[in-house]
Amino acid sequence: MSHFMRAAMILLLTGLLALGAGRASHAADAAKLALVIGNARYPDNEFVLNEVANDTQDVTEELKRDGFVVDRQNNLTADAMRQVLDRFYARIERGAVALIFFDGFAIQSNRQTYLLPVDAQIWTEPDVARDGFSLDTILAEMNTRGAAIKIALIDASRRNPFERRFRRYSAGLAPAIAPSNSLVLYSAALGAVAASGKTEHGLFVAELLREMRAPNISAEQALTNTKNGVVAATKREQVPWLSSSLTTEFSFAGSVTRPPDTKAGDPTKPEPQKPEPQKPVCEAPQAEPPPSADDLARDPVIADLSRKIAANPNDVASRYKRGQVYAIKRAYALAMQDFDVVIRRNPGDGEALNNRCWTRAATGDLQGALADCNLALQVDPRLSDALDSRGLVNLKLGRTAEAIKDYTDAIQRNPRSSSSLFGRGIATRRNGGDGATDIAQAKSMNPNIAKEFAGYGVTECTP
Repeated sequence: MSHFMRAAMILLLTGLLALGAGRASHAADAAKLALVIGNARYPDNEFVLNEVANDTQDVTEELKRDGFVVDRQNNLTADAMRQVLDRFYARIERGAVALIFFDGFAIQSNRQTYLLPVDAQIWTEPDVARDGFSLDTILAEMNTRGAAIKIALIDASRRNPFERRFRRYSAGLAPAIAPSNSLVLYSAALGAVAASGKTEHGLFVAELLREMRAPNISAEQALTNTKNGVVAATKREQVPWLSSSLTTEFSFAGSVTRPPDTKAGDPTKPEPQKPEPQKPVCEAPQAEPPPSADDLARDPVIADLSRKIAANPNDVASRYKRGQVYAIKRAYALAMQDFDVVIRRNPGDGEALNNRCWTRAATGDLQGALADCNLALQVDPRLSDALDSRGLVNLKLGRTAEAIKDYTDAIQRNPRSSSSLFGRGIATRRNGGDGATDIAQAKSMNPNIAKEFAGYGVTECTP
């Protein structure tokens, strides 16, 4: 081989090796874009989600350290959220890493998860798709715009003020139908909600940030470790959901070498001694206090509905909605007044009869509640919420066998009802059975369910 041909071959091989190296490191070198949305101030919610502002700020700072160009937005209306998403899509280059972090409220409907803007007006199931933003659609658009890696981090598995208007249970979030090469992480399991309160920082984000900062682990491993950390910290009461179709090597904190076994213990050290199991103590949760007249007067939803009723006393739909809001806020006397008017106008309104049944059950008017529930089921025998309400009435009346039957029938129609599962568990326990499985499942789906029942005067501790 001549000197010229040998030199040409060396140049050719060098070019091929460089091309291969370029392809191998493409994910690391690609543009990294992130959209961080924190919706904390929903007028329909009784308190501001304080942790959202702090958590989105911390996530933004971490993503910037990891080389992402971040657009952080707070408290977006539907119009603003649409504009922000369009701007995000427009910035995505072919081969980019595109990430969305959403902190706020989300609802599932028709097997899709919808992220909610702060001005969402949701009273019925169809309103969810109208006012919400489908996560499936967001991921699909990221893919269409050319993103090589799609990541969605959703901290929105919360009980929300909208869902109770058309469901008697919290349905949590639905699985995401994500394109290939995607990572999706929810803060709680599918169909479940996480406990929420007036905290300054959220556990899910704290675990997420710690794992994102860990060197030499893949993004998929970081999210797996986040899930495991939340599970351990909550003693399995909160189990995040992770879906991965990632085939490209990618790490938040830099290059990936062999992942260390972060969960394995030191074999040179003895296993720590497990504490002796202690006998469980029944601790009845404290029911939320009813709102004051000032609190109700300041509520923007109630104020808006009251204006509509004052302008048109025959506006039955607004009166029914206001009754729902009053009942959810435990202003039961005011709720009864609105439901009475609705039922006088239409004695065959099964939904209104069920709502009045539930309200009467909460206030102790058990015979009146039983009559309302029976009539609601005569109007619509398929109304699972009325079976759930009548189960509560029978439970408070001490008719545990009847309560178990009502709750079981309700669960057959709606297996995701944490209210029916918890009620059946309590009824079973009072009837001499165990009930622990139903109670545990209900709490895993809705960590606030025991507090909700305490508001009805029913606790695990009462005989």
